[in-house]
Amino acid sequence: MELRALRLHRRMEFGRREMELRALRLHCFGLWRTAPSDLGLGCIRVRQAAWEISLLIHSEYSLTEPYVARVIFEALQCESAIFIGNSMPIRDADIYGCNWAKCTHSSAMKSGSGLTCHWIQVAGNRGASGIDGLLSTAVGFAVGCNKRVLCMVGDVSFLHDTNGLALLKQRIQRKPMTILVINNHGGAIFSLLPIADRTERRVLDQYFYTSHNISISNLCMAHGVKHVQVQTKIELLDALFTSQQDDTDCVIEVESSIDANANFRSSLKKFACQAADDTLGILSGLSVSDSIFNGFMICKIYKMEYSLYRVQLSAPPTSASVNSNLTTLHREGFIIALSLDDGSVGFGEVAPLEIHKENLLDAEEQLRFLGRIIGGAKIDYFLPLLKGSFSSWIWNSLGIPPGSICPSVRCGLEMAVLNAIAAREGSSLLNILYLHANKQEKISWKSQNVKICALVDSNGTPKDVAYVATTLAEEGFSAIKLKVARRADPIEDAAVIQEVRKKVGHQIELRADANRKWTYDEAIRFGFAVKNCDLQYIEEPVSDEDDIIKFCEETGLPVALDETLDNIAENHLEVLAKFTHSRIVAVVIKPSIVGGFENAALIARWAQQHGKMAVVSAAFESGLGLLAYIQFSSYVELQNAALCRVMNKEPALSVIHGLGTYRWLKEDVMTEPLKICRNPRSGFVEASIVDAVQLLQKFQINKNVIVRTFTREQVRNYQLSVDSEHFSFSFNIQEIGPSIDNSVLVFLHGLFGTGEDWIPIMKAISGSARCVAIDLPGHGGSKLQKMSDHEAAQEPNWSIEVVGDMLCKLFHQLTNRKVTLVGYSMGARIALYMALKCSDKVQGAVIISGSPGLTDREARKVRCAKDDFRACSLVSYGLEGFLDSWYAGELWSSLRGHPHFKRIVANRLQQDDVHTLAKVLSDSSVGRQLPLWEDLKHCKVPVLLIVGERDAKFKRIAKDMCSIINSGTWSRDHPAIVEIPNCGHAAHLENPLPVIRAVREFLTTLKEEFVKWQGLCRALQ
Repeated sequence: MELRALRLHRRMEFGRREMELRALRLHCFGLWRTAPSDLGLGCIRVRQAAWEISLLIHSEYSLTEPYVARVIFEALQCESAIFIGNSMPIRDADIYGCNWAKCTHSSAMKSGSGLTCHWIQVAGNRGASGIDGLLSTAVGFAVGCNKRVLCMVGDVSFLHDTNGLALLKQRIQRKPMTILVINNHGGAIFSLLPIADRTERRVLDQYFYTSHNISISNLCMAHGVKHVQVQTKIELLDALFTSQQDDTDCVIEVESSIDANANFRSSLKKFACQAADDTLGILSGLSVSDSIFNGFMICKIYKMEYSLYRVQLSAPPTSASVNSNLTTLHREGFIIALSLDDGSVGFGEVAPLEIHKENLLDAEEQLRFLGRIIGGAKIDYFLPLLKGSFSSWIWNSLGIPPGSICPSVRCGLEMAVLNAIAAREGSSLLNILYLHANKQEKISWKSQNVKICALVDSNGTPKDVAYVATTLAEEGFSAIKLKVARRADPIEDAAVIQEVRKKVGHQIELRADANRKWTYDEAIRFGFAVKNCDLQYIEEPVSDEDDIIKFCEETGLPVALDETLDNIAENHLEVLAKFTHSRIVAVVIKPSIVGGFENAALIARWAQQHGKMAVVSAAFESGLGLLAYIQFSSYVELQNAALCRVMNKEPALSVIHGLGTYRWLKEDVMTEPLKICRNPRSGFVEASIVDAVQLLQKFQINKNVIVRTFTREQVRNYQLSVDSEHFSFSFNIQEIGPSIDNSVLVFLHGLFGTGEDWIPIMKAISGSARCVAIDLPGHGGSKLQKMSDHEAAQEPNWSIEVVGDMLCKLFHQLTNRKVTLVGYSMGARIALYMALKCSDKVQGAVIISGSPGLTDREARKVRCAKDDFRACSLVSYGLEGFLDSWYAGELWSSLRGHPHFKRIVANRLQQDDVHTLAKVLSDSSVGRQLPLWEDLKHCKVPVLLIVGERDAKFKRIAKDMCSIINSGTWSRDHPAIVEIPNCGHAAHLENPLPVIRAVREFLTTLKEEFVKWQGLCRALQ
């Protein structure tokens, strides 16, 4: 009777658990008590809840069961299948598993939304009592589907079918299997039910958890099956990767804990529900009309302009070299003005410093590019959420990989967009970042202030520095950061810290910053010398980040991360996972260096999740940037307070933020002065949130510091005719940049493209050169004008050689100087031909996904036949049907995944001369082109080869070209190969910003060589 009652009770608890899980899903999805008309809001809420769950899973240092469910799908190839056991594994896979897998071939399919889908076969079996016979069933499934199968089961299910190991050993007509066993030593699902709180542990262990100490390793050994036990995330990933490569079956045992996972799942539930509620609060606080909200859109961007500013500084930035003798001190950067279609304007600042990887020229190129493509982009209500929303918007709306934007540019762009949204809403940057569902919980900004940490360069004797620090303490600074590693001996730096501590006392927080300038041994010497100085932390004490934890353990000093964060381009949580050590107490976040507010908020959230301080720091920006950082600092503090509430923790003391660089500003970009001063109530130097909000809302540019303003640059469009022996041809030309004959870049598009493809890239580079794009024969606005009577019955031959010779004549009309060619695909083949055959008119050539042709005679015949067939198909079935087939090829798999792919194809459909287009396709065939491999040995002009990371074929071709050019008679400098990340064949369309930088740097090299050549000529005269 007792067992029967227990079974009945277990069934009731299962039913209740299913209802709770469903309620959680519905709550996160925003569908709980939600009308059908509100499903859009539900989508936003589930997106934020999913982000929260993903953050917690990946930021948790220990190996958790939800993490296992998350990564197994990421480890699968699309040729694999998965068999999921019952109880918790299938529930975890349903809630936490990602819905995509890696694909290595072109079997991907399109979903109804246009997204690329890789179908993974998923199977499961209820079995007797829910758990019997699962391993045997999985083996049978592997035989039937003839795929690599990953089977994920719990330990109890595994132990109920150990005979399946014998079947596993037989390996009859099937591919290798991986059995992943979650071993929490019992039935963990019951720990998540209310009964766990009401029942004695002894009863739970005996009747519900069915706890055991059976060795899975010994069972596998007895059956001769490979066994791997994992206890960390790294070990799990390594085991999964190895198992997918090996030809043998493998059992991966994940060591787990019932109690620890119950606590972690409880946290997941709390944070997911809180994220859903907070999202509702944010969206409810905005002025959303029903008609607009259907598309989640606020408005569109009308235009983006920028101005170069130059302000005086009172002292060199602490990032400047100690030995620099600066007589005139200035800070330069850009102010972005982003206008919305309703007239609202948001301002942002882009100010790279020497500590940035980019410089002003890099930043301005990207601003020029963004100014071209950003007009008409939609701004939606996702953006202020800062949970992947900006990255998604940059990719889907602007069509560029988020990681390709310079950190300072992305920071300025995000700042401008957020300020524009705030201006439209009649609100502030802080308010749109942090709005609450319950109006009674809204924060009164009047009582909010941000404490400021002073910054000292530490030049001079210890007494000199101590005097400066004492003065700052008397002014009301509650924390002072001292730059160290500025002297020959670390002990000398330690003497400065000791003297400062002696003078200011222990009521002032002291921070030190070594900027990674010490070796480990030097840092250790400093660390032991200041152990009694009560440092709040030292930033980046060692040059090698792998020594940070060793330094913490050796000295016991608290450490803060700074440059370590700056070097993280992507996958922040994966990199940060190794820095959870308790003596790493803070992260110093510079938004302009980590890549904007979204990345900064993510890093801050990770730090707060692990009980570390999140310190927002400036990089000597102007007052505009500081006003935004003051509000962002307050947002970070409010985020931490909310986190503590959810975790039932006492809120920590407010962090003192690193915005003391304002003291370096002798003049500013604002007409109103920045208000950071001593608060008479607290006695500390603080920035008032109210003042920061009001100043930013009333922001006006100080025109006295503006060097120049960039507005929309017009594209000049004209026609130039070239006369051949039997016909005359009119080329359509688009031009941007200075009309003076300085550096001339000529852009040649690929098959089915036009010169319009290059306009955004030309806009970016036009500050450095005159940029010209040409519509090639059969494309765009270029037309055949007239033919001689002799040739009237037959169209001209549009071979690579003929077109190249025509362009050479055209260049004589464009300029009396040499040109630099930039060609893609077919245009690249033309550019390469001209570089080799017309070197008197070509200064250099950039070859993007180009080929010198085919050398094998049979291969050329086959290719000619293929291209002739394609040309006939183009005429017979029309351009639209042909392009559908053309872009279905494996060469374009990466381009098909681009969010603007449909727009690109739509532009291709604007071609109006299909007959000539077909003739060009046939005549310019790689099979008909005379191979240029031998000519490469005699290449006289510099060549830059650009290929996409995912374009295996043309990467191989580029390496072969480079090798042959290097072996040639004219080889001076090795031709560079630039591999553009995250793209395939159409690199200039898929990831244009790295292409822009590569072309500009190549152009700079050509200019330097030309200057050297001129100097040599003058010397010879």
